[in-house]
Amino acid sequence: MSHQKLAVAASAALVTLFMGQAIADTVSVITSFPKELTEAYKKAYEAKYPNDKVEILNKNTAAGMAYVREQTAGSRPEVFWASAPDAFEVLSSQKLLQKVDGGNPNIPAKVGNYPINDPEGMYRGQALAGYGIMWNTRYTKANKLPDPKEWSDLMAPVYFGHVATSSPSRSGTTHLTLETILQGEGWEKGWNQMLRIAGNCAAVTERSFGVPDGVSSGQFGVGLVIDFFGLAAKNSGFPVEFVYPGVTAIVPANIALMSGAKNAEAGKRFIQFTLSDEGQALLLDKKISRLPVLPSMYAKAPAGYPNPFTGSIKAKVNFDSDLSESRYYVVSSMFDQIITFRHKELVAATKAIHDAEKRLGGKANVQLDEAKKLAFSPPVTDAQTKDKTLLALFKADKKDAAATAQKTKVEEEWAQKVKANYAKAVELASAAK
Repeated sequence: MSHQKLAVAASAALVTLFMGQAIADTVSVITSFPKELTEAYKKAYEAKYPNDKVEILNKNTAAGMAYVREQTAGSRPEVFWASAPDAFEVLSSQKLLQKVDGGNPNIPAKVGNYPINDPEGMYRGQALAGYGIMWNTRYTKANKLPDPKEWSDLMAPVYFGHVATSSPSRSGTTHLTLETILQGEGWEKGWNQMLRIAGNCAAVTERSFGVPDGVSSGQFGVGLVIDFFGLAAKNSGFPVEFVYPGVTAIVPANIALMSGAKNAEAGKRFIQFTLSDEGQALLLDKKISRLPVLPSMYAKAPAGYPNPFTGSIKAKVNFDSDLSESRYYVVSSMFDQIITFRHKELVAATKAIHDAEKRLGGKANVQLDEAKKLAFSPPVTDAQTKDKTLLALFKADKKDAAATAQKTKVEEEWAQKVKANYAKAVELASAAK
């Protein structure tokens, strides 16, 4: 071969090499989902697009949101993938998402009355989710606990020390569970219910995974979980059951393309894959057990698999993601100040109240009534959650020193108020005769 032909061949090889490199992209995915799900999608996607590599950045929803806010445009990850529609509303309002065209035309516009995709086109529903109660059947039998059916069942004295939950600031799915209860029952009654349940809890776990893992292993008897944790554990052979309470909601778990992403085209490919027939079929794997947004998939599901498109899940709550988004940070902070960080005191007050109820045998008692009011009432009213000044304070940039100081002061006031309330509740309940 002549030197000229060699040079041409070498040039062609270089062009081919550079073209290959141009289409070899890394897709960085921020997600709160468990490894069973993310590994299945990574493996299937890379098999279909061998020039792309998927990088999974596993963070809880709140931490993931904080992470992307800190990244500069041009260096952000490609994809945000989580269960919380209100979190996507927050990201959208902060201009951190960009529209993705296309999608699967066979995915319907709504599930019940709830839009599967963002009406503004900033994020798409990739799966559906409901919120409920998971329990270990061996544990409940050994401890003579009744099978729970409704959230309110978990307030009963019989469940004291047997329940677990996570915190909304650590888990987007826990935030949705709490917000579903608040919307379904109303602010005051909803918090009353959540405080009573939390008072019966053995733990507030560090991550949402800690609840289903603890229930599956028998560390806890009962847990508040997103449906796929309960369904996946049951379908994988663990001695557990799961129920959707009447006060639940069916909402999309979403996926979105970040604005300022490093490889936007690769991000789009990944999103389209998750919405394709192939991507939706992965949700039915027994270790994943999620609800597809593609109705045709349910024909391939095991017998008895929940189907939100046929009404087999009776969800009473028409979830309002705008309302949830507006008070997102206030609700998360409140939970931590009055439950997570004061759990020991709340548990003590709850036990004193249970003991008094048993001692009084159902007799009316003014002291006991006051103890319940002190222990199980939120320090913030529904009207206050609509105060734009308060809401703005909790949405303010952390770099705003004045706003941060004021927010910290408000949180300390909540914490001190409930600490005093819990102590007084113990005193009153213990004296009730």
